[in-house]
This record gives sequence, C-alpha cells and structure tokens, in this order.
Amino acid sequence: MKNYSAPPNLLANKIILVTGAANGIGKAVAMSYAQHGATVILVDKDEKCLEQTFDEIQKNKWPEPILAPMDFLKSGPPQFEALADSIKKEFDHLDGITHCAAWLGTLTPLQLFNDEVWSKVIVINLQAPYWLTRACFDLLSKAENASVLFTTADVGRKPRAYWGAYSVAAAGLENLATTWSDELEDQKNFRVNTLDPGPVLTKLRANAYPGEDSDKLPKPESVTPMYLYLMGSDSKNIRGQKLTIKD
Repeated sequence: MKNYSAPPNLLANKIILVTGAANGIGKAVAMSYAQHGATVILVDKDEKCLEQTFDEIQKNKWPEPILAPMDFLKSGPPQFEALADSIKKEFDHLDGITHCAAWLGTLTPLQLFNDEVWSKVIVINLQAPYWLTRACFDLLSKAENASVLFTTADVGRKPRAYWGAYSVAAAGLENLATTWSDELEDQKNFRVNTLDPGPVLTKLRANAYPGEDSDKLPKPESVTPMYLYLMGSDSKNIRGQKLTIKD
C-alpha cells in the first residue's frame, strides 16, 4: 500500500500522537496526518523544530496541533503518565500513536560498545515507546478504532554486524509489538503493527551511511501514504504485522 491514496477526510476528528515530530519521517507523518484531518499531538525533544512543525500545520489551516516537548532520556513512567493525563483532560480517548523517534548511537563492535551510549539507544528506541504506549493504553482502548504503529528497521528483523544497540532495540520493538498484538486478540478496536520504511533521507540514515549519495534517497514525504493507510480505518483488520514500505 505504498501508493495508497488517502481520502482527504481519512483522519477527520482523530486524535493521534506522533513521536519524533520535529524532523524527518516523524515530521512528515505528523504533517500528513494533520492534512487529512487529525489533531496531532507533537512529541520531540527538539522544541525549536517542533514549534516549526506546529507553525507549518497552522499555516496550512489544518486542525491545530498540540505541542508536547519531551526528552525521552529525561523521562520515565511518571512523565509519560503525566502526558497521558494531560491528553485525558483535553480528550476522552486517543485514536493512535505513531512512534518515529529514534537514535542510532554508534556502529561499533559489541565488545567495544560504550555502556552509556548503549543505555541511551535502548531507552530512546525501545524503553520509551513501551512506557508511552503503556501510559496511553486506557485512552487507546476507548477509541473506536485505535492504531499503534512502531517505526522499526531491517536490522531489527535481520541483525548485522556493528549495528549493536540499535539492532537489539529494533528487534525488541518488533517483539514488543507482536506480544501486545497477541494480548489484544479479543480487543477488536485496538491494533498494533510495525513498519520498516526502508532507506529514507533522514539524519539517522546519514549518520549510518555517511558516504551514501543522499540525492538517490526518497524524501520522508514519500513514505507517508503507508503511514496514513495503517492509521486509518481502511487497515482496521491488519493486526500484529511486521510490514515494510514495499507492502
């Protein structure tokens, strides 16, 4: 469904939280959700760029988003529960979460991996998405058709040398999503999937492949149709799937 053509009102009146919304895929996805009618809760640690996303959405006269600056390295269950409480005060439910926040860390042999970097990668890419989703679980359960989408990577499904903590975190995210989906088997209004967007022009990609010709990479906006499809009602029967952008 990479060429999915979303109707203009696909996400009308939906409340959707997007992490990593300041840059890259997260920003492109947040903008696309807003363009299709959603009120988007923008989460990222980069407040300046997050405000730019906010301003661009407002400039286009799409539904006014909500700013929720948050540094995952400085947040734990209490902070994520506080965010969920603030959403609950504004709305009575949450229609979806799209996890796009990610940090590569370093490409290093396992026996040489820096312990602090390892911990940071695991927190940002695995621990924080779990805590955030868990904190919002009740809000998601109250939605008519809730969708939680974890952005992952090919190295989470087929590990390669030197990808270290990032690969381990991505694999953990895949298993987290599958486990959650199994536990929600009888809850038909709540689905969980993962999506590997493939090579995309982002800062993370540039850090991982510094010698790559960036002109040959697709821009973040090119992958948004698949995100729209998986967040909208047309994909309501897709559950517990490990998807790639070519699907």
